[in-house]
Formats: sequence, structure tokens, C-alpha cells
Amino acid sequence: MNIEYFEPLSRAWNRMKLALFKPLDLTKWFVIGFNAFLAGLAEGHGGGSRFSTGDSDWSFRDFLNFPHKAWDWLMDHPGWFIAIVIFVVFAIAIGITLTWLSSRGAFMFLDNVVQDKAEVAKPWKQYKKEGNSLFIWRLCFGLICFSLFIMYAVFFFTMASYFYRAGYYRQVPVFFIVMMALLFIVTFIIIGYISTFLTSFVVPIMYKHNIKTTQGWSRFLQLFGQHPFHFILFGIFVFLLTIMFIILIVIAGLMTCCIGIILLIIPYIGTVVTLPAWYTLRAFSVEYLGQFGPDYELFPRAPESTPEASA
Repeated sequence: MNIEYFEPLSRAWNRMKLALFKPLDLTKWFVIGFNAFLAGLAEGHGGGSRFSTGDSDWSFRDFLNFPHKAWDWLMDHPGWFIAIVIFVVFAIAIGITLTWLSSRGAFMFLDNVVQDKAEVAKPWKQYKKEGNSLFIWRLCFGLICFSLFIMYAVFFFTMASYFYRAGYYRQVPVFFIVMMALLFIVTFIIIGYISTFLTSFVVPIMYKHNIKTTQGWSRFLQLFGQHPFHFILFGIFVFLLTIMFIILIVIAGLMTCCIGIILLIIPYIGTVVTLPAWYTLRAFSVEYLGQFGPDYELFPRAPESTPEASA
């Protein structure tokens, strides 16, 4: 099986041009941009004299004691403690709401791209089951990632304090910190790949077969087991495309005296302005997935011309 990267990207680019520029329809831009905006919602002291002694040994000790000092400070300031708890609860509620909207929006945006339409209400209702399933899966995955982060932080501070106080290192346990940093990077890459595969492949599989997220993952993992290298390379390819996109955004912002950057930071408007990029990336993953067989093709096939029709 010959798996291409630039060819499906070229087809995705051509689909974007036909959908958004031939003809140029601003209403269509704003409707599809709204769906793309929804889909992207889930994807931002005090110093006393003893801190300025210039002694790195004391600085690292203060760093290790930071969790204890922060907790003691919160216990001494119950008003701030209550305010922080309320803020955290509010932030969690907002995050859950955005994740729900994004999960429904993922199928709305995908449907607009696959069908070359600009609809909101119809795909919102049609893919309610799939969107809610994706929401539950994302919620559980987010909880797991958060738990891993908490465990990582607790383990880091506990072990670093142990090594430091046990005298295994004279000042800073550099080797331990480097190993923990590498572990964090590897974990971050794994989480990034899971998120990329979910959006790029599992969601399209769910969309095509009207199945739940766990069933979509099951089908994708079977495919991934047969072609792991191609999908790993896809993640690297998308990462490079994203870096290129960011560079172009920065250049465009500088060329417009930062007016373009101001537009980009406005919610929804920024998505509409950069819609060609998001549309191309969405179409690219669908085109790429379609190379693995008819069970993974989403775009309607063009009708084959017959000799009579040609005549």
C-alpha cells in the first residue's frame, strides 16, 4: 500500500479553494467558521531578603518547600482559599461546557467539509449521539491527564526533596530533574498523539459509521496496528504544518502592523479569518484516512464518466 502525504494535502487544498473561493460566499465562510470555532473550543510573592542571598543551595530548598509554603499561606488566608476554590470550580464548569460544545462542533465542522455545505442546525441534531459520546470520552481522558499531572508533581517534589536532603546531591539534583523533564516531554508527546488521532481519524470513523468513541478507537487501533509508521509520520507532518502556519500568521501580523494579530485574538473572528487553514487541515486528515480503503473513505466519490456521457 502506497501512502502519500503531499498528494492528499494537495487534494485538501483544492477542496478548500472550491468550497470557500469558487465562488466567494461570506455567509458560507461565517457559518462554516462558526462550526470550526466550536470544534476548536477544546483544543492558554513575596520576596524577602532571604530569597536574594545569591546562594543556589537556599534557592533550590525554597523551591522544594514551595508547596508547603503555599498551603500554609492558604490556611492563614481563608478568604483567598475560598475565592480560589470558587474560581477553580467555575473554571472547571466552563471547561466542561466548552468540551461539550467542541465535541458537537467537531462533527458539525466535519460534516460541512465532507458534504461541502454550510449548515449548523442539521448536523447539530444529526450527530448528537456521536458528539455526546465524544464528550464523555474527552472528559474521562482529561481527568486522566489531570490526575497524571498531579501525580507527576507530587512524585517530583517528593523525590527531589528526598534526594536533596539525603545528600545524594550537593545542591541541585540535576540528573533527577533532567530525567523527570524527559519523562514529562515523552508523556506530553503521547498525549498529543492521542489527541491528534482522536480528532483526525477517530472522529471521521465515528462520523462514517455512526458509532461511539470506543468503537471508533477500536477500529482505528486495528488500522494503526497494521500501519503504525504511517500514522506516527502523519503526526510529525501535521506538527510541521502547524509550525509553518504559525510562522505565516506572525509574518502576516507584522506586515499588517499587528492589525491581523489583533483580529486573530478575537474569538470566532480569528477562526473565520484563518478558516482556509482549518478547512484544509480538516480535509487533509480525511483525505489521508481514505487511502486505507473504502471503509475509511468519507468524501463522496465523483461519478465515473461513461463513453455515452463523454460522447
